[in-house]
Amino acid sequence: MTERIGVIGAGIVGLAVARELARTRGAEVIVLEGENRVAAHQTGHNSGVVHAGIYYQPGSLKATLCREGMALLREYCAEHGLPYEEVGKLVVASTAAERPALRALAERARANGVPGIAELDALALREVEPHAVGVAAVHSPHTAIADFPAVARRLARDVAELGGSVRLAHPVKAIRETASAVEVLVGRRKFAFDRLVACAGLGTDAVAKMAGQPGEVRIVPFKGEYYALAGSAKDLVRGLIYPVPDPRYPFLGVHLTRRIDGEVLVGPNAVLGDVRALLTWEGTRRLARRHWRTGLRELYGSAVKGAFVRAARRYVPAITAADLAPTEGGVRAQAVSRDGGMVDDFVVDLHGRIALVRNAPSPAATSSLAIARHIAGIVPALAR
Repeated sequence: MTERIGVIGAGIVGLAVARELARTRGAEVIVLEGENRVAAHQTGHNSGVVHAGIYYQPGSLKATLCREGMALLREYCAEHGLPYEEVGKLVVASTAAERPALRALAERARANGVPGIAELDALALREVEPHAVGVAAVHSPHTAIADFPAVARRLARDVAELGGSVRLAHPVKAIRETASAVEVLVGRRKFAFDRLVACAGLGTDAVAKMAGQPGEVRIVPFKGEYYALAGSAKDLVRGLIYPVPDPRYPFLGVHLTRRIDGEVLVGPNAVLGDVRALLTWEGTRRLARRHWRTGLRELYGSAVKGAFVRAARRYVPAITAADLAPTEGGVRAQAVSRDGGMVDDFVVDLHGRIALVRNAPSPAATSSLAIARHIAGIVPALAR
C-alpha cells in the first residue's frame, strides 16, 4: 500500500520536501498551501543569494546543510536550465577594529569547507569590486545568485510528475492525530495522511498549535526593507558586498546584492513585522529589552533614507541618495525562544506522525534540497 504524506506549505522548503519524499519513498504526496501561488512568502521575498556556508557554526545543521544544499541546488538548476550565477561575495572590514572578527570569519568558512576562501587587503579587494573600499575583506568566489521562485515552481512540477499534487488556496484549519492517521481539515474537506510534514514558515506557530505541539519557541516575523540602485549606479557593484556581521544576531546588516535579474539591492534592515509578536510572547519582550538600542537603530534606518545611504556608502562611497529607489521588501520567519534568544540553527521536531519544521530562516532556500533529504531521513516510513 502506498504511503500517503501531507506537506503543509508550498515555499521552497515544503516543495523540496514533497519532491524528496515522492522521489525516494514512492509516497503519494499532497502539498497544502493557503495562498493562491507557490513561493508566496519568504521564498518569493528574498535577495536570491545562494550562500556558501561562511557564517554558520561548524557542525551545525545550518553549516552542514548549507554546504550540501548549495551543491545540490547548483546541479538542480543546471539540470533544469534555471538561472544560477557565481558572482562571488566580499565581506568587508571597514575599520581596523573589524579585522579580528573578519579573520575569525575566514577561519570559520574554512572549517565549514567553503571553497576558494581568500583574505584580501585593501588593494586586492578592489580588484574584485573596483568601487568598494575597506581595510580588508574575505572573498568567497563561489557564492552565487539564483531565482528561488523559479526553483519553487520547478519543484512543484516535479511533485506533480511524481504522482503528487500541490493544492493552492487550501488553508489548513485543523489537525488531529489518530491511532492510524493524521487528519487535516481544509475548509469542509478532510484529508487523511500516514505522515504530515509542516513547513509553514510564518504560519508555523498556528500549525504547531493545531497539532497540539506549541513548543517553547515562537516565530517572530521580521521585515527586511530594501532600496535598489537606479540607472548606471547598478554598475558600481559586480557581485555581493557584505559587512562583517555582528555575532549577536542572525542578521547580516545592510549589504549590496546583485540579483539574477540585474537589479542591485541595498539592505535590508531588520524591523519587527508584527507588534503583536512583541506583546504576546514573553521571549520577544525579553529580546526587545535586551537589544532595544539595536532595534532603535534599525527603525531609524527604516524611517530615514539618509541613514540607509550612509550604511551603503561605508562600502561603496560613490553611491548617492539619488541612486537609491525604494523596492519590494523581504520577510524572515525567525524563531525566538522563551528566554529571549534567537534560535540560530535549523530545528525539526518529530511528534508521532507529525514533523514540524520549527525554524528554517536563511539559508533555508540555499539549503532546501539538503533540508529535504534530512527530513526524509528522519521521518520514519510506516510499517505495513
